[in-house]
Amino acid sequence: MYIFINFSIEFKIKHPLSRDYIMEIRSINAMRGPNYWSVRRHKLIVMVLDLKEMEEMPSNKIEGFDKRLEAMFPTMYSHRCSVGTPGGFFERVVEGTWMGHIIEHIALEIQTLAGMDTGFGRTRGYGEEGVYNVVFSYIEENVGRFAAKVSVAICEALIAGEDYDMTDDIQRMREIREDERLGPSTGSIVQEAVNRGIPWIRLNKYSLVQLGYGANQKRIQATVTSETSSIGVELACDKEDTKYLLEQAEVEVPRGDIIRRERSLQDACDYVGFPLVIKPIDGNHGRGITVDINNYDDALVAFHHAKDSSKSGAIIVEKFITGEDYRLLVINNVLVAAAIRTPAHVVGDGKSTIQELIDKVNSDPRRGYGHEKVLTQITTNELTKTLISQAGYSLDSVLPADERLILKDTANLSTGGTAEDITDIVHPANVSMVERISKIIDLDICGVDIMTTDITKPLSETGGAVLEVNAGPGFRMHLAPTTGLPRNVAAPVIDKFFPNGETGRIPIIAITGTNGKTTTTRLLAHIAKMNGYRVGYTTSDGVYIQNRLLMTGDCTGPASAEFVLKDPTVNFAVLESARGGLLRAGLGFKKCDVAIVTNVAADHLGLKGIHTVEQLAKVKGVVPETVLPDGYAILNADDDLVFNMRRNIECNLALFSMDENNPHIKALQRKGGITAIYENGFVTICRGEWKMRVMKAEDIPLTYGGKAKFMIQNVLPAILAANIQGISIEDMKAALETFIPSASQTPGRLNLFKFNDFSILLDYAHNPAGMRALKNFTDELDATVKVGIIAGIGDRREEDNNEMGSIAAEMFDEIIIRQDKRLRGKTEEQLIKMLGDGIKMKDPNKKTTIIPSEKEAITHAVKNAVKGSLIVLCSDVIPEALDLVKKFKEQEANGELLIRG
Repeated sequence: MYIFINFSIEFKIKHPLSRDYIMEIRSINAMRGPNYWSVRRHKLIVMVLDLKEMEEMPSNKIEGFDKRLEAMFPTMYSHRCSVGTPGGFFERVVEGTWMGHIIEHIALEIQTLAGMDTGFGRTRGYGEEGVYNVVFSYIEENVGRFAAKVSVAICEALIAGEDYDMTDDIQRMREIREDERLGPSTGSIVQEAVNRGIPWIRLNKYSLVQLGYGANQKRIQATVTSETSSIGVELACDKEDTKYLLEQAEVEVPRGDIIRRERSLQDACDYVGFPLVIKPIDGNHGRGITVDINNYDDALVAFHHAKDSSKSGAIIVEKFITGEDYRLLVINNVLVAAAIRTPAHVVGDGKSTIQELIDKVNSDPRRGYGHEKVLTQITTNELTKTLISQAGYSLDSVLPADERLILKDTANLSTGGTAEDITDIVHPANVSMVERISKIIDLDICGVDIMTTDITKPLSETGGAVLEVNAGPGFRMHLAPTTGLPRNVAAPVIDKFFPNGETGRIPIIAITGTNGKTTTTRLLAHIAKMNGYRVGYTTSDGVYIQNRLLMTGDCTGPASAEFVLKDPTVNFAVLESARGGLLRAGLGFKKCDVAIVTNVAADHLGLKGIHTVEQLAKVKGVVPETVLPDGYAILNADDDLVFNMRRNIECNLALFSMDENNPHIKALQRKGGITAIYENGFVTICRGEWKMRVMKAEDIPLTYGGKAKFMIQNVLPAILAANIQGISIEDMKAALETFIPSASQTPGRLNLFKFNDFSILLDYAHNPAGMRALKNFTDELDATVKVGIIAGIGDRREEDNNEMGSIAAEMFDEIIIRQDKRLRGKTEEQLIKMLGDGIKMKDPNKKTTIIPSEKEAITHAVKNAVKGSLIVLCSDVIPEALDLVKKFKEQEANGELLIRG
């Protein structure tokens, strides 16, 4: 079912879909996004269109719209849409559908026309009348973003009845793709890793890729790996040294000389003898090479051409060996593929001009732009014109029948060359030779270029020679040869990195929910660290590697998760995953070992299209859906919204509850499942119906003698996850005993500071559910007076801030409203009024003071504290509040703190 975008026939503007209506374009590019878009394994563009000013304008009310659309996109006949048959989308257009739906299909089709076939799309309501999410998949992110804008512009033109030429847009999308996508070699290795369940992360915009996570990672850059010898690469890039070493090892190499100055060229030519090859000593990928040089004048041109491509200025002049050009690929010192390469060329028919012959070759559907297809189109550049001229022709010349004209001076596929696989016919002597060469030069992946008349015979018999040894050789000619058998040359690379079915993963525990995420994350990280793991974890306070704070702020999104998973010192990751990051960009990982959902309550509603707690649950439910099949989703059995997430998981289920008689717990125990419960004062793990008591809750410092029930609830999933990860009860107990609720271990989470005459409790309670949990705890504490310092939060609904005020009125004898942080779209006055209104709803006579500055509010409360009072500070900027409280502690220690009481 689609939720359609509505337009008005009466809306009198020429282009009703102006780009001004695009509120936002973002990508969900981290494997999986919120499942209320039915998103599974798609990388998505989300375009938010604000069309509130428009009313009904379906496609069947715009004269000629369907005809113009079909004429512009005849290939859209393949779009089945909800009809489910070819042409189904056009049927919907004729019947009348809405422009958001049409934009979605245009965005998909123009990507397909640009060579990126993708087909997932949805148009859904944003939760705000007149605002819509237009969601569609992409292959390359920036192409998808570009397609989003272009699809709106095309729809504008169709509505207005104006012509729209897509040619430049399609070409631009191809160019963006070629600039940004992984090359064929890197891409093949990544795809092989994906096929084996090995995760990967792109580390830059080029070809540097991480395979695996944390301490188990390996890296590749194209076909140079983290295990490639730097000496080997240096040797391969220095053709003089390479040739010398091969000569010393009795490998056939062509006679040659190294020169640096033009005056040495004549002597080199005389020494080597024509025909010659001239190339830079430090060149690669065919740059600066000229072959089959038969006189000094041509040698001089070739010398300067090589100089232009040489960093060192050193030039090789060597004998041109006749024969065919072969590339033999050796990985892990074993020959895995061989191909014969042919430079870009045309064959005359006695009728067509050379340009017409090139156009005919380029019309081959296997040829495309850049690396988009098996073959690359032949471009006519200055080198091509020079070679044609040297052959006595021009582009307008008619090439005689059956004459072959070479158009490039190298046989690289990237310049239009072709390749034929000949792996199975290479003579064993040549196989042994190239495998030996890989060890001589010390390269784990190398391409050996050989010139010979017959690869089925030893070079010693044919007079052939080894021309070059290449570090970082391209895989494309072997993956998709023009003719012959394709070879999966990426497989041996992965075999070397990850033998015996290894995946390069590290344990990942992902934690989501409304409240308790950060404390549970910190506790689990502490348990793992105490068990000898090198832990990286993300929280709403920052990113920690082995308890060292390396990034500050709210770090619960995909970028922070990737930060941890990229770190080569980490072998255990605990990742807090919040709503905001999920909606903004998805997850920073594809799969995790354990997912915990603490609870779901009303928070952040009204943002990013999430308006109900049920929608919020669907967003958070994405996290347990990413658990590996043999992993565990740990769900709160006391929260129906969380418990219902079990229906969409594809892994094992574990439950926790504050009630050992919870029917969900009992049912899972009868099936032999794993649960964690609070029973008879103990936190207990159950395997089936057998209980394994960890320790009394009142002995766990985090629970404040068992008074903080919500902290007990945080302990339960933590010990359950630890048990699943194989951590013993004794090790868990030791970790729980040493995890102290303090500014260092749980900053801003139930931090109690005891002064001589009063106490300050600092907590991050920032939503009604968290505030009620805090109230339940403070109700257990004795105090002569309870003073609350509270603040509204700008990205919450008015009713949420009202409720925060009402709960505060129940909790405290006095309330101080401060409001200098997190305005987030609302004014200070608006937020103060919302809280004040909530307080008055509960107790119109509650003593309330307004002090906007948090620092001044805390200072006021401390200076006016009465003996035995409790000041509860609900802060959302923890470091600043902690620093101020610590400063008061220092003043008290120095006898400088004066209070009223």
